[in-house]
Amino acid sequence: MSIFRAAKVNPSQAHNYVDSVQWLHYSSAMPIIQRFLDCADFVNTCDHSPPHFHVRMRDGREVLVNIEDLDILSHDVSRREIKNALSWAVHNKDLLFAKFKEYNP
Repeated sequence: MSIFRAAKVNPSQAHNYVDSVQWLHYSSAMPIIQRFLDCADFVNTCDHSPPHFHVRMRDGREVLVNIEDLDILSHDVSRREIKNALSWAVHNKDLLFAKFKEYNP
């Protein structure tokens, strides 16, 4: 699957997407699970344990959140800034676990 289809980006606008995303140390795109006004939730492919998701802010800062207890594993962002993502995650843990397992068999 194209990294742009996984991220739901129109291929004709791919250059804008690539320019706006900080890829960090990942070798593949992280599929977007949920978008919010100021951030997006991702689950990386071929990622490490414990099961977690990433919250990336529009400015490129990123937080890793443990799916089971929603503890923040590493961060450049305050908990207050990702409150919408955490509220959504409380009600969607099953989806997050399923996506982590799907992308990290």
